[in-house]
Amino acid sequence: MPGTREGAIGRIEAEYDSGDFIGMLAERVAIPTESQEPDQLPELYRYLRDNIGPYLTPLGYDCEIFDNPVEGGGPFLVASRIEDPSRPTLLAYGHGDVVRGIPEQWRDGLDPWVLKQEGDRYYGRGTADNKVQHSIVMAALAAVLAERGSHGFNTKVLLETSEEIGSPGLEEFCSAHTDLLVADVLMASDGPRMNPARPDIKLGNRGMLAFDLEIDLRVGSRHSGHWGGVLEDPGVTLAHALACIVTKKGQIKVPGWTPDEIPPQIREALQDCRVDPGNDFPEIDPDWGEPGLSREEKMFAWTSFIVLAFITGRPENPVNGVQPDARARCQLRFSADVDPSNFVPALRAHLDDNGFEQVKIKELPDGFFPASRSDPASPWIPFAVESVTKTQEKPIVVPNSAGGLPSDIFARNLGVPTLWIPHSYTGSCQHGPNEHILHHITREGLRIMTGLYWDLGETEGLSG
Repeated sequence: MPGTREGAIGRIEAEYDSGDFIGMLAERVAIPTESQEPDQLPELYRYLRDNIGPYLTPLGYDCEIFDNPVEGGGPFLVASRIEDPSRPTLLAYGHGDVVRGIPEQWRDGLDPWVLKQEGDRYYGRGTADNKVQHSIVMAALAAVLAERGSHGFNTKVLLETSEEIGSPGLEEFCSAHTDLLVADVLMASDGPRMNPARPDIKLGNRGMLAFDLEIDLRVGSRHSGHWGGVLEDPGVTLAHALACIVTKKGQIKVPGWTPDEIPPQIREALQDCRVDPGNDFPEIDPDWGEPGLSREEKMFAWTSFIVLAFITGRPENPVNGVQPDARARCQLRFSADVDPSNFVPALRAHLDDNGFEQVKIKELPDGFFPASRSDPASPWIPFAVESVTKTQEKPIVVPNSAGGLPSDIFARNLGVPTLWIPHSYTGSCQHGPNEHILHHITREGLRIMTGLYWDLGETEGLSG
């Protein structure tokens, strides 16, 4: 008797309920794949070679590990299963690396490298970002294969191990291996749901530009008693320069940094979006940012300016002196509706117009990635929405993620629409201590992806 969609979903539910999936995840969490620590490079290779490869190979995948073309980057794994070149080809993406474990900051009883359940939560470094998410993808593919005997489509899985340090080498790898990675659509799982109670589909990501603002007035500090009130204080000057960029409530004042308007189709899509960060999140100031916009419009369709760090003198050991210099590390997050090539020239003109000619703008070598958004008219979007609705409930369609995803790399090099279907939530503490996933989102994610892959095997393919 041929398999059924319900049978495939039943298989993945049984795998989760038995504890087998969580046991597999525990093995992956135990590998300390800290890409921010150069000494952990062998662990990045071990994760791909000794864990992911042996999982996919018995499923009929040809697996190959590639060195990163960029010095300091971790390896890539590409797994391919080609059933019929005339059938649609799926590209799945994930990252096996994690941020630093920082075990000393975790709550008593928790260890970043030991998966531990407490109530609805599973704690461990990399659970939310990204090990549970690509584990869900691979387990769902396995469930469809076991039920149907085939996928009904072709699959390529790309796992990188440098995402947490900005994905060095990913652009070069995709550009050099377009034939290996060619596909009809990218469906990947990364980032958080905007609401833990409801699935969502994101069509891209906001971009990022980081830069330093610097003011260097003299060599060495001067006695604050003798010269305070006479010599220009670079910390004060730079603080005022920052204040001319945004208001005291975070509204951007630099012309050209924000969209002329939010496109009507994007504004309409965001009407169905409600951000729920979870119980442990700090209170959000409703008056921060651009007046007149909803929280969702600020997060997904507007530009934000953030001061990541600000230093003058030596805060750890202050001296009584007027300091010689000051520096701030700044960051912009922006949507696909603005031109990032104008950001630095516009800031230079704005600072000059406000009397801050002595403030220098220093662009950073790894301080930029572009915004990207799949065409909302792509037929892959209603296909995915219908499938997720059939399995769980109607998902929220979000025009783009608020955070960083490599959508642009895939869209530009491979020409594929990108759909991100996340299985975490904004309160997961990713990148911090006590990172965790939620039981119900994990189980729902397994069901959703299994149903989606089953439906993909029954389609003749979609264009656009």
